[in-house]
Amino acid sequence: MLDFERMVLDHQDRLFAFGLGLSGSRADAEEIAQEAFLRAYRALLSYPEQRLRELKVRPWLYQIALNVFRNRVRGGRPPLGSLNGSEPSRERGPEETVVGTQEVVRRLAALPARYREPLVLRYVQDLPLAEVAAVLGQPVGTVKSNVHRGLQQLRGGLSDEG
Repeated sequence: MLDFERMVLDHQDRLFAFGLGLSGSRADAEEIAQEAFLRAYRALLSYPEQRLRELKVRPWLYQIALNVFRNRVRGGRPPLGSLNGSEPSRERGPEETVVGTQEVVRRLAALPARYREPLVLRYVQDLPLAEVAAVLGQPVGTVKSNVHRGLQQLRGGLSDEG
C-alpha cells in the first residue's frame, strides 16, 4: 500500500487550496480536504497491488476532492459558520498566498462550476491542461475553452468594480 501519511503530507495544502478555490470558504475547504483523504484511504484499502502501482496520485486526489465538493453542492449542504451564528473569521491565512486576495476568492467561488473548476485546477493548483482534463473527465479542448471563458468572466467582474 502507498504510504498514506506521506501522501497526506505531500498533498494536504494543495487539496485545501483547491477546496478553498471551489467553495470560497476556509471551513468548507477544510472539510472537503478531510473528506477527500478519508475517501482516498478507504479506496486504497481495497485496491489491488497492480492498481496501486499504476495510480497517478495527484489527479486521483483532485478528482476525489472535486467529487466531494460536487456532492456537497448537489446535496444542498449549507456553508459552515461559527457555532455562535456569526461569520467565520476572515484572518489572513496561507491560502491568500495561493489564490490571491479575498475578492478574487469570492469572485472565483461565484463563477459557474464549469468555469471555476478548471480555473482552480489550472491556475491555483498549477496542473497541466492534460491533468485538468483527466480530473474533470473532459477533452483538453473543452478544458481550454472553459478556462478561457472563466478568465474572461473573472476579469470582467473584477474590472467592473475596479
